[in-house]
Amino acid sequence: MVPFSVLDLSNIVQGGTVADALHRSRELARHAEALGYRRFWLAEHHNMPGIASAATAVVIAHVAAGTSTIRVGSGGIMLPNHAPLVIAEQFGTLAALYPGRIDLGLGRAPGTDQPTARALRRGGSDVSDSFPRDVTELQSYFQPAVPGQVVQAVPGAGLDVPIWLLGSSLFGAQLAAALGLPFAFASHFAPDYLEQALTLYRQGFQPSAALAKPYAMAAIGVVAADTDAAAARLFTSLQQSFVLLRRGTPGLLPPPVDNMDGRWTPMEKTNVAHSFREAVVGSPATVQRGLEEFLRRTGVDELMVTAAIHDHTARLRSFELVAQVRGRL
Repeated sequence: MVPFSVLDLSNIVQGGTVADALHRSRELARHAEALGYRRFWLAEHHNMPGIASAATAVVIAHVAAGTSTIRVGSGGIMLPNHAPLVIAEQFGTLAALYPGRIDLGLGRAPGTDQPTARALRRGGSDVSDSFPRDVTELQSYFQPAVPGQVVQAVPGAGLDVPIWLLGSSLFGAQLAAALGLPFAFASHFAPDYLEQALTLYRQGFQPSAALAKPYAMAAIGVVAADTDAAAARLFTSLQQSFVLLRRGTPGLLPPPVDNMDGRWTPMEKTNVAHSFREAVVGSPATVQRGLEEFLRRTGVDELMVTAAIHDHTARLRSFELVAQVRGRL
């Protein structure tokens, strides 16, 4: 049975607060743990009014403290925003506190707009080209320290912190293959290169000390409810949010609406449908058909589910229904 996991952005909803979003993330993680999901990842975004997980390592600690068995990690840490040593220390601390439960997913994008990226880097130039070198430097800090080593990650050295590479294009797939690392594709918002990236990763994979054979995961949006109509209505929150983001006016996650007429232009509707074309939205029967088709087509080793749903009770219910569907796949 393919393992299912959860990607959470700690969405701040209209009518809610940052504290609400963070407490709900932990409650969702507890719920996912009880339902048998394998891991719970949080994403680094900056200057986004509707996302509360910018300080991703801090939120991971908050979630890990409220759970006991589910793996907790980043999906991902945007490494160009940070010195590799800082991330090694942060995740070394997490691994020391929660041994055997921490994942470190790494991305190459800034997770924000360019002015904010410059502020994060203190005015420095684009450092995404150094990503492969930074990944290998970060890996080195988790190796056992040797006599005479000048710079060590304390904590970090010698600790078990699995590193994943994330991507929405072909670059991450090729680098993950070359380094022999597990790979996760962001098909929940950028599906264009999904199948090509998976092929490149599998064909080019080089076994490493971290991984003997390729291990691929894909993230998709899944919104489940008792009926197709109810699920489609819940999904309008994300559709509205995405339209506002593309207009350059991101905000808090809005409540659902009965239909999207008048809330987007024909071109915006087309763009939303394209970006979320892998999303599975509907009743349990509809979700089962959609997930079966996705798993058959991609052959991924693990599926990561994400759902931006305004009502917290409905979000918990959606993940519960998805877990029930997984048991029938």
